[in-house]
Amino acid sequence: MSNLLSIPFKKTYPVEIKEATRKYLSEQGGAHPDEFKEDIKIWHELRQHGVGGVVHDNRVESSLLYHAQLVSILTKLPADIQLSIPYAPAFLPDAIPIALRNLLFERASVLFNLAALYSQLAASQDRSASEGIKRAASYYQQAAGTLGFLQSSVIPKLTYAPDDEQIPLDLSSGFIKGLEWLMLAQAQECTWQLAKISQYRNSLIAKIAAATSTLYLLASNTFREANPSVKSFLPSDWLPHIEAKGHHFAAVAEYRESIVEYEASRYGGELGRLGKAQIEAKMAYDVARRGKVASPVLQDAQSLLETVKKSEARAQRDNDLIYHQDVPSPSALAPIQETRLVSSNIPKGLSNPESVIGSKHPLFSQLAGWGAREAINIYNHRKQNLIQESIVDFAQELRDRADQELRKLNLPSSLEALERPIGLPPSLLQKAEEVRLEDGPAKIEASIEDVQRLAHQDLAILDEALDILDSEASEDEAARKDHGLNRLKSHEANVELIEKANRYRDILTQAADSDELVRQKWDEWEESISELTLDEATLEASIPSSTGVSAAQLTPQGKETRQHARALRAKLEELETLRQDQDQLVRRAQSLAAADDIQARVMKAASGFERLADVTPDMFEDISDEELSKFDKFLAEMSDIERRQNEIIAEVQNLNKQFLDSRKDDPAIKDRESALQALELAYFKYREITRNLEEGFKFYNDLAGILIQFKEVCKTWSHHRNQELHALRSAQSLSSLSLRDESSDVPTDSLAKGTQLGPTLNTPRRLPSAKPALGLPSLNSTEWEELKLPPGPKDAKR
Repeated sequence: MSNLLSIPFKKTYPVEIKEATRKYLSEQGGAHPDEFKEDIKIWHELRQHGVGGVVHDNRVESSLLYHAQLVSILTKLPADIQLSIPYAPAFLPDAIPIALRNLLFERASVLFNLAALYSQLAASQDRSASEGIKRAASYYQQAAGTLGFLQSSVIPKLTYAPDDEQIPLDLSSGFIKGLEWLMLAQAQECTWQLAKISQYRNSLIAKIAAATSTLYLLASNTFREANPSVKSFLPSDWLPHIEAKGHHFAAVAEYRESIVEYEASRYGGELGRLGKAQIEAKMAYDVARRGKVASPVLQDAQSLLETVKKSEARAQRDNDLIYHQDVPSPSALAPIQETRLVSSNIPKGLSNPESVIGSKHPLFSQLAGWGAREAINIYNHRKQNLIQESIVDFAQELRDRADQELRKLNLPSSLEALERPIGLPPSLLQKAEEVRLEDGPAKIEASIEDVQRLAHQDLAILDEALDILDSEASEDEAARKDHGLNRLKSHEANVELIEKANRYRDILTQAADSDELVRQKWDEWEESISELTLDEATLEASIPSSTGVSAAQLTPQGKETRQHARALRAKLEELETLRQDQDQLVRRAQSLAAADDIQARVMKAASGFERLADVTPDMFEDISDEELSKFDKFLAEMSDIERRQNEIIAEVQNLNKQFLDSRKDDPAIKDRESALQALELAYFKYREITRNLEEGFKFYNDLAGILIQFKEVCKTWSHHRNQELHALRSAQSLSSLSLRDESSDVPTDSLAKGTQLGPTLNTPRRLPSAKPALGLPSLNSTEWEELKLPPGPKDAKR
């Protein structure tokens, strides 16, 4: 039995590489899965030999190659491609594996198992000869280097999703660092053993032993400072083993240094060193004995303690009888200078994965890297938001602002009543024709019915989801009465689902209120909007006319009124021209956005990175910002249009005031103005109502998708609860059979109190919560509160 420790493998299981990869490539990878059929096959084959589990030196190359290809894969695919990867904790191989959808988890586990392989190869060496000791030391240093690489280069990138119920504690930074110190300590112990059998000077052996002690104690302290749950799954004898070794080599160092003192005739110093050595040796023996460590370690500690005691007794006797030198206190002794002969040796295949791949084909090398693809997606999203929010929506806002101000001023109705005393203005005829061609009233009625139908469908989906929860609750209650189950009641376990359902119901209620306001608005304006669908002659007959006069008959006041009217008309035409410029600007911006393609530039930049570089979207931020800057000219033009519109509106307000002040009150003109204004306003209300209904239609359609997802989550949650119920029933059945078939020392009264028997009932295995269904967060995730819902229908002001 070896007196050194080796790291066990993290046990893994087969994964569905083919299915997950093909699905990702077809849905998000921008490529046909058949193009990478061979890459997927090679990936599957590499994993079979590269994840560890077999102790043979040829498996080192397999693990290094698989790791190198994983690095290549992660430059092309994101960490989460919906591939579930299971690994059991290293020191609990029979435990339920932790399954994460994370390729970085795979990479970290492969590195862990590579370090484990190095450590097991080191432990298998014959250390009775110098060559075996050298190989063992080399393997331990490579194990330490692998762990150091894992701790510094991979674990910081290994982040966990909110729905990950369990995380691999054996891949925590503190735990991995503790293992690295342990591997270095054992490598240093090998060099100490080699120095010993090579009969190096006692002073050098003492320095090597002191460094060995420090490394062991660093490992021990690192484990103890880690999360308590991290060290809890270490084998019970590991920490005592490591601590005993730390004290043992501290004793060895002092013992060897005592020989140096003796050879230099410093007998008092010799006794001081032996006293210190005895303290450390006693601590090593006590820790090893209490910790029930491996017998070689305990025997070494016991042998050293006996040797030190004998040497101290001899030295004390000689000093008392012959030398009579003063014995320094332990604190007065100078620390032994340490000589560390080992270091964390990172295998070349890890620091330079390209050297392992060599002339082989890097997997998915023909696929655009996910970082570059994501950078393109981010750019396109930012571009679309910029065009929509800062140009299209802002242009509509400017138009609405101007229309609202003109309606307040009764324009252009008051001008048209003066300019066209008989007949209908062309602008109004055009609006009426638009409503007539669209069959406006029928269109609104049909849209209202469609929106109501969608609202009822959404409510039905929500009710179906709640029916699923109610059904589960009924079954849970029945089982609780029949079997007395010990688990959360349904109303406690599904509280987050119910809260989410209540939130959806509130949203639907608010939407229904908004729909009712739209309906009331339609009821209020239906007659006026329907009037716009009349034929031209009928519509013209409904508008009062005013008597016109010739220019020669105009009074000076009338002439002034006409002058103000002409100036006002010119400003309105200027405003219309500005609107045309605005529409043209929007079309130009949209055309440029449609033709704009950043892909070639991003791909060119991506090709300039190293072949296996970790390419992330933020590396293309400069390119994205530079490309978006070409839309700055549209933003500047839109800002100038806003400024010009504000100036024109201000002039229109001033000219309209002069126009109104200069005009005598004419009842005929007033009546005509009012009638024209009513039709103008009816048209704007028609457009407003149709826009409201379109928004409602989109809202209910978007919400339906989310409610369907929520219903699936309820189904999954209910299914898991039913599975758990079945498992608990089975456990109770097995327990009752065990009680009947086996003799037991457990008194019946303790059974009546619910004494749990056996590992099955002691801690029922926690079933995983529902995974995100169709992209929804898990039930326990805080992402629920951040989940973006579709915007609700706007209120009556919209």
